[in-house]
Amino acid sequence: MFQLFYDGGIFAMTVITVLFVALLIAAWKAPRWVREIGHLALAFAGIMTLVPLHNAASAVMQAGDISPMLIWGGVKCLTIAPIYALIVYIVSLIIRIVQKPRI
Repeated sequence: MFQLFYDGGIFAMTVITVLFVALLIAAWKAPRWVREIGHLALAFAGIMTLVPLHNAASAVMQAGDISPMLIWGGVKCLTIAPIYALIVYIVSLIIRIVQKPRI
């Protein structure tokens, strides 16, 4: 479990975890912020995936011939943070549905 945290990137995973804790607190204190915090986690993970992907593409272009296993290993690590952010977003949607006033 902690290895996934490290592989996903310390900074990105820490920020998404802080947003998850903020989501849980907002569900109790400020229910209107739940959806926005979920969106923020998703957007942040998108940015934190695309920036290293751009850097990796630049490095591959400069290096020339790179092993496909090396490239796919990097792609595997790049998908950890967005998957975690999607889980946080799904939790935010579930909390939002549960808290929504009934008809």
